[in-house]
Amino acid sequence: MTDLLATASSWFHQVFVEQFSGWILLGFVAQFAFTMRFMVQWIASERARRSVVPAAFWGFSLVGGALLLVYAIHREDPVFIAGQALGLVIYVRNIWLILAERAAAVRQPA
Repeated sequence: MTDLLATASSWFHQVFVEQFSGWILLGFVAQFAFTMRFMVQWIASERARRSVVPAAFWGFSLVGGALLLVYAIHREDPVFIAGQALGLVIYVRNIWLILAERAAAVRQPA
């Protein structure tokens, strides 16, 4: 059991302390922003008592996805790069649709 704890402790130290860098910090910030989109969606849905996808969901998706793409490019991970790049297209399109809908609402007389 002592060997297992020593091995786990050594692994955690190597992964979370020894290799820590600005890139790792960027990855954590990106993941936090990406995760916040789910928190925003969950809170909005709970308040409305139905499934809701607020505009902030797409904003966090865009920021988090873009930062994760930068991180994935740095890590040279083709699966991660492809997934985040495709996601960005979807996030930008949804933001575009939201902005177009708001612009149309402003142009409509009350």
